Amino acid sequence: MGLDKLSGNFSRRAFLRCAAAFFAVTTVAKSALFGAEAPGRAAASGFPLPDEKVEATLKRLFGNRPLHPGEGKLKLELPLIAEDGANVAVTVEAGLPMTPASHVGNIYIISDKNRRPLIARFLFTPEAGKAYIGTNIRLAATTDVRAVAEMNDGTLYAVSRHVRVTVGGCGDDVPQG
Repeated sequence: MGLDKLSGNFSRRAFLRCAAAFFAVTTVAKSALFGAEAPGRAAASGFPLPDEKVEATLKRLFGNRPLHPGEGKLKLELPLIAEDGANVAVTVEAGLPMTPASHVGNIYIISDKNRRPLIARFLFTPEAGKAYIGTNIRLAATTDVRAVAEMNDGTLYAVSRHVRVTVGGCGDDVPQG
């Protein structure tokens, strides 16, 4: 090894070899530690996809599992008229068991007319004692809002409420209706 290489004066070719080796090692290490990222992984993980229709969102999240009526099991509270779609209060309360054998694992909030219908997903364990959430959401237009409770055995319960939005909260790209 010559003095030039020890003093940090690398040739362009040597630098490119080092950069390529570094890239190869980090790529292999990432795959080994975290697994290769497959196409469509975002869809499988529940992340919203741009401009996805609500039917595609439901299919992506729940597959072919049926959505059972949640009346009497889920309580979804929203205003009938939202003055400002950028800040709409919502609460979801599940009157379902929260035991280790049977409990609510997830609650999803979905808006039929938002550009990305999946608004939120909340995860629960039996230790929560009760499946309850309260938050503010954004609504693009007058729409139906759904709450879906997913039990630990995969059973789904859904309720929906219609909300009239006077001023959309997600931009002007979605028509009011």
